[in-house]
Amino acid sequence: MKLSVSTLAAFSSALLFQGALATTSGNFDILAINVAGLPAILNDNGVPGDKAANAATMGAKFSEYGIDVVQLQEDFNYHAHIYRTNTHPHRTATSGGVPFGSGLNTVSYLSWVDFRRIKWNKCSDASQSDCLTPKGFTFMRVAISSDSSTAAYVDFYNLHADAGVEPGDLDARNDNINQVADYIATWSKGNAVVVAGDFNSRYTRTGDTGIRGLLASGNPTGPQLKDAWVELLYNNVIPQSPSSCGNPAANDLCEIVDKVFYRGSPLLNLQATDFRYDASRFLQADGNILTDHNPVFVNFTWSSGASLRQSSLFGGPHGNWFSDVPVLAGINKPKTATITFRGGSRLDSVGLTLADGTTFTHGGTGGTAGSMTLGATEYWTQAELCSGQRSGRTRNFYVRAVTSSGRSLTAGSATSDCQTFAAPNGWQIVGFVGQDGTEVDQLAFVYAPR
Repeated sequence: MKLSVSTLAAFSSALLFQGALATTSGNFDILAINVAGLPAILNDNGVPGDKAANAATMGAKFSEYGIDVVQLQEDFNYHAHIYRTNTHPHRTATSGGVPFGSGLNTVSYLSWVDFRRIKWNKCSDASQSDCLTPKGFTFMRVAISSDSSTAAYVDFYNLHADAGVEPGDLDARNDNINQVADYIATWSKGNAVVVAGDFNSRYTRTGDTGIRGLLASGNPTGPQLKDAWVELLYNNVIPQSPSSCGNPAANDLCEIVDKVFYRGSPLLNLQATDFRYDASRFLQADGNILTDHNPVFVNFTWSSGASLRQSSLFGGPHGNWFSDVPVLAGINKPKTATITFRGGSRLDSVGLTLADGTTFTHGGTGGTAGSMTLGATEYWTQAELCSGQRSGRTRNFYVRAVTSSGRSLTAGSATSDCQTFAAPNGWQIVGFVGQDGTEVDQLAFVYAPR
């Protein structure tokens, strides 16, 4: 651990230039689509034509329409045909066909960090063979803007819930959706969220309590989850008796089992602006449907938070997610009073204490600790991180904090893979977002106005 003072003029100029280029608003769209990828010998899904040819057509159309993020369900045995014609640069690797895979995949023009597959805790074969495959949900943190100084992320969840209407099916399905809600509460704390997929649920089915529970799931420091269909078509009032949809759907007012939920966060204002059933764009050349589900299309606009923002993430996608955002959202004008790092050959932990006494610490207890106390008009404005490999995983090896007075604090060992960060003009670093365990795997900095 080393405490030093320097002018750091060149370092500061480069970082301030980065901050000036930051993107703080924009839009993106998503499509949720069950692609009817069960083997034809098991289920033809009532869709005319050849399943392989239909899959190839869908893959091409995802690219043709330029959809930012496409969440696929039931993408089993015809997966290769979708990817053969699709040109999205970011695509998940298949987990396999029936009975090995979950059928959940994503193609995207936006990059992500930390992709995970989670199997349902409960399944039911009361009506259909839902236990035949390891169905569940996926998680990824998608970068909708990846400027190093001011970035924007949304946690995307893709799911395929248990089907059927028998008591065992309803119990399993509600448990599925509650499992997602619990995961969001832990892993997406303080972050914006989009949950899309085949919920196999309807508001008109009294036993489907899971989707109503998802709307009511707590988020004490930010917006609650909304159903984009309920919000935009019914002014946030769950309809009492919407009609069931045909395929293609005659209008957007009818209800299907495929849904999109979302919320913003203190870091990111998120608003659904367009919702539609998109089957008319996904038809065979002869006009027949490509899949037995209406695809769901939603467009979103976003803008960075007025009181909290974050940098891009740096490091490796390992460890448990943490966020200081929920606590910071409840503090009026937070200011960093003391910075504390631990390090040796690598970075072990990062921490700080705010002027009101609130303390944040992330990482392990190894290494040597060092601290720097800031003056009343001194702010933490710049940082540098360096990463390296440890036991086959990428971790942060080094951190450097620089204040508005030019003082610096470092920990760990610098490497050749480094990135610098600067708070936007008039802002300061007041917290962290990232992943940790016994060390600091991945890290971003949280900013607040001075």
